[in-house]
Amino acid sequence: MSEFIVLATAEEVAEAAAAEIAQALRDGAQSLVITGGTSPIRTYELLSEIEVEWGRVSVLFGDERCVPPLDPESNYRIAKEHLLDRVNPGTVYRIPAELGPDEGADLYAEVVANVAPFDFVLLGVGEDGHVNSLFPGHKALKATGLTAGIHDSPKPPPQRVTMTLEAIRDARAVLIIATGAGKAEAVAMARRGESPSGMIANARWLIDRAANGAPLSP
Repeated sequence: MSEFIVLATAEEVAEAAAAEIAQALRDGAQSLVITGGTSPIRTYELLSEIEVEWGRVSVLFGDERCVPPLDPESNYRIAKEHLLDRVNPGTVYRIPAELGPDEGADLYAEVVANVAPFDFVLLGVGEDGHVNSLFPGHKALKATGLTAGIHDSPKPPPQRVTMTLEAIRDARAVLIIATGAGKAEAVAMARRGESPSGMIANARWLIDRAANGAPLSP
């Protein structure tokens, strides 16, 4: 059963997430799967300021859009700018999604197979309840194996590469962050098990009061 921890603000969620990741790495975690989009940016910035022996950490990505690695839409670019260039992990396994969803997924499956099960997975959640590029009702939710190529994402760009639910569920720790009133319905759906983000039974959630559906003021 997922655990939901409600904090007051988005900043407190970012601080708690960064501290939790850093502690896991200090305790010996060596593989960290990170997420894209704008949600984790503040977490990455705070994490980069915490003392961690990054030289023994392998960083992977939960999903990627089929764009060049330094494209504004690239998850890799966002992580590189706000975290990776600041901490220099021992290994960074970028998803070669610019090769297309099928070849990119096939190549990354080999990487995932060599590293999994992961020590720590960080996920954001979309307003529709998706995690990585696993969208509600999409056939990729039932994909077997460790990665899947997406040709018809309901959110642009349509072509993506994603880790599967199978790969995520096997992780030793999964942390999902959600902040803002726009994520309140996604959190509610996850609590009911009605969305991809609600299909990860071992996940721990850090959310702010707005995402919990609570009033912003006392």
